[in-house]
Amino acid sequence: MYQANTKRYEQMQYNRVGKSGLKLPALSLGLWHNFGDTDYFQNQKEIILGAFDLGITHFDLANNYGPPAGSAESNFGRMLREELGAYRDELIISSKAGYYMWEGPYGEWGSKKSIIASCDQSLKRVGVEYFDIFYHHRPDYETPLEETARALDLLVQQGKALYIGVSNYDAQRTLEISQLFKQLGTPFIIHQPNYNMFDRWIEEELVEVLEAEGIGAIVYSPLAQGLLTNKYLHGIPEHSRASRSDSPFLNEEKVEKTLTSVSKLNELAAARGQTLAEMALAWNLRLKSVASVIVGASSLKQLEDNVKCLENVAFTDQELQAIDQLLKE
Repeated sequence: MYQANTKRYEQMQYNRVGKSGLKLPALSLGLWHNFGDTDYFQNQKEIILGAFDLGITHFDLANNYGPPAGSAESNFGRMLREELGAYRDELIISSKAGYYMWEGPYGEWGSKKSIIASCDQSLKRVGVEYFDIFYHHRPDYETPLEETARALDLLVQQGKALYIGVSNYDAQRTLEISQLFKQLGTPFIIHQPNYNMFDRWIEEELVEVLEAEGIGAIVYSPLAQGLLTNKYLHGIPEHSRASRSDSPFLNEEKVEKTLTSVSKLNELAAARGQTLAEMALAWNLRLKSVASVIVGASSLKQLEDNVKCLENVAFTDQELQAIDQLLKE
């Protein structure tokens, strides 16, 4: 039977989420890839248990994570039953609804029907009575925002979610649903946007809204699908994500376009005593509103390397200016 590392809380940084009472580990483990039925279960187990031993208490799921859709929740649920059950109250387990999950008009988006049904299905797959955080995964401009807000609030009233979040909402939509949640008294505490050195869209308006509304951020894609690592410093490796013609997020053109900047960023990271990935993760945490950064992992070693970023999260003004200049170029 699994026994957690007794020193797990000594090596992790925990940050308050907005103005809520909840704290999240600076790094959270995302189960979007590598935790479906097509992946080796023992490797999944090693990563998840290893993550908890490192002080990573937050595991981020969604109804459609896999593949196939739903299998990441089922596999995590199995590990919860077999290994982590005794530590449930030390874990933050989150899931989401909004992307395509089942056939017909109710299997996606933001209607009350879709959100409630999806949450119920996810609870069964994971095998828990409630999610610590439940998100609406993407905005639905055809469903009244009030309906989506009331559906999420109902999950809290029913005891199926402790806190509510949204993901991929722009600044205006975030402000609008935040106002609705305030009227309802819903514990809306967190927003999950994509954010990294190459994609800084949240800095334009969203960060200002989050800070004004007392909402925290947990960001995903902090390494730009691998661009902000040493993987592509010397070209595109065979079998890498960018080498696949069907990759929707990374391709040869994108890698070549950023190669010069990445090389210079790597030199700056080395001067800080970090790898490029470590610096990129630490850079995300410099924002006051960012409580946690979601990282993926295909091995425990990769996750352990990512956690090393916490050894140096401070940046000088000169370093930040240098990074900004490199990104402009």
